[in-house]
Amino acid sequence: MSRTTRVIVALAALAMAVVYVLPLWHIGLEAPQYPEGIGLYIAVDKIVGEKPQDLNSINGLNHYIGMKAIEPDDIPELRFMPKIIAGLIAAGILVAALGKRGLLAGYAVTLLLFSLAGLADFYKWSYDYGHNLDPHAAIKVPGMSYQPPLIGSKQILNFHATSWPASGGWVLIGAVGLIVALALLDYRRARVAAA
Repeated sequence: MSRTTRVIVALAALAMAVVYVLPLWHIGLEAPQYPEGIGLYIAVDKIVGEKPQDLNSINGLNHYIGMKAIEPDDIPELRFMPKIIAGLIAAGILVAALGKRGLLAGYAVTLLLFSLAGLADFYKWSYDYGHNLDPHAAIKVPGMSYQPPLIGSKQILNFHATSWPASGGWVLIGAVGLIVALALLDYRRARVAAA
């Protein structure tokens, strides 16, 4: 790897540390009874309301339709994700220090796999949250599920739900994208040099 590539890899890996202070994801809900909207921020180690009472409001609404309460302490990912991110940052710094092309390719693939696994886990969590409903709920709509969208927006009863990366999520996406792009460019340069 070139010196420039090594520096950029190290900086991109260090940039991922922003997820310790900025949220990864945002889920928002708007409805006539909540014109200002309510929402959740999902961070690497916690889930909080967009506004102080939003998490309680969402849990209250969900209770009536049979959804489980969102209890951050019951979500194991919030306990081990900080360690995984720390490991990925350390691995990136090591890759940059060693400067080996094969390590960069392996690191890029690892980041992509962890990103896809994270999205799959989030989808699984939201599927369970929106489909496994209490049969004794006060409000039941036959055939209705309440899974929020993974990415984008969706109408759920009278709520317009949106789900997008938050500021920390965009930084993480940018860092992973940059490292993958560097790995591809480095691979291409090596092929041209070998030809």
